[in-house]
Amino acid sequence: PPMSSETDSEAHPVEHRNLRRSEVERKTGIKRSHIYALMKKGKFPKTVPLGARAVGGDSVEIEQWLADRRKERT
Repeated sequence: PPMSSETDSEAHPVEHRNLRRSEVERKTGIKRSHIYALMKKGKFPKTVPLGARAVGGDSVEIEQWLADRRKERT
């Protein structure tokens, strides 16, 4: 059969979800004040505006940030 030009990521796109702050805290184990302090220093993914008074974190960026932290442990 002919080779496909699609890469694996194109065949199975990653789902970007907007995580609310409570979900980000639960996933990372980090509280709000520390998350915002890290964002200010450029050491944590920035939030995405969702509405007039709501923001979210990109699930893929948060997962990548966590994966990077795990790599630093070794």
